[in-house]
Amino acid sequence: MKDILEVIIKNLVDKPEEVQVTEKNDEKGVCYEVKVSKDDMGKVIGKQGKMAKAIRSIVKALAAKEHRRVSVEFID
Repeated sequence: MKDILEVIIKNLVDKPEEVQVTEKNDEKGVCYEVKVSKDDMGKVIGKQGKMAKAIRSIVKALAAKEHRRVSVEFID
């Protein structure tokens, strides 16, 4: 799932080499922290957070197939 998230993010940004996705396990499930360059943060979040919401929806749908709980956070 981390690989799919990386592919989605890298195709949105201008500097794909600066994309970092880290996976952290906690009591609620898995949390993916996405870090991109400051110039690309607006592209990943989108207007009024629509792009970020869409990315989270895709990842949650994939996680539902595996009966897992997943969250995605965008880090500055």
